[in-house]
Amino acid sequence: MPSKFEPQKYHRRSIRLPEYDYSQAGAYYVTIVAWRRECLFGEVVNGEMKLNRYGEIVQWEWLELPKRFQFIELGAFVIMPNHAHEILIFRPIVGATRQGLTVTRAGETPLLPTNTDGIDGSPLPRGPKPMSLGAVISQFKPRVTKRLWKFPSLNGTPIWQRNYHEHVIRNERDLQNTTNYIESNPMMWGEDDDNPLNIKP
Repeated sequence: MPSKFEPQKYHRRSIRLPEYDYSQAGAYYVTIVAWRRECLFGEVVNGEMKLNRYGEIVQWEWLELPKRFQFIELGAFVIMPNHAHEILIFRPIVGATRQGLTVTRAGETPLLPTNTDGIDGSPLPRGPKPMSLGAVISQFKPRVTKRLWKFPSLNGTPIWQRNYHEHVIRNERDLQNTTNYIESNPMMWGEDDDNPLNIKP
């Protein structure tokens, strides 16, 4: 019998599945964490997340993803002070390829697969399978990094921890549990393991 899904545990470690095709249709719960868990993106006030200008950039880039990858849609997401939880839904493709549904704006470079295992989230020469979950995240992280580096206070400093954490959402109940967890995350900030006040030296 499968164990109960507990969303709060899945942003602590990767559970990437061997041999699993992360480009196939389905829903994925993703967590990305700021470098050294620094609270770069805003603060929680009375159980509500208040984004600062850095957090607004993170949110804007996330909302832009379906325009760049037309085979995905966004589920629930929240940008927290030092991490972000998101649900990405990959739609099934009929009579087309995912490559054909990837778009760029005039003057932009094509969205080629890259790797964001660098400490700053910047692309490295080798990367994940094209049109996969890894390819989407490895476009998102360096785009945010590039924009945040335009601020003198952040220029050249790492933005993201290495890699990201994910969970393959198995069914409607799993999806609802994950959505509930994401939506309630700001209210639980006081007990969150990523809250600097709760991190033991």
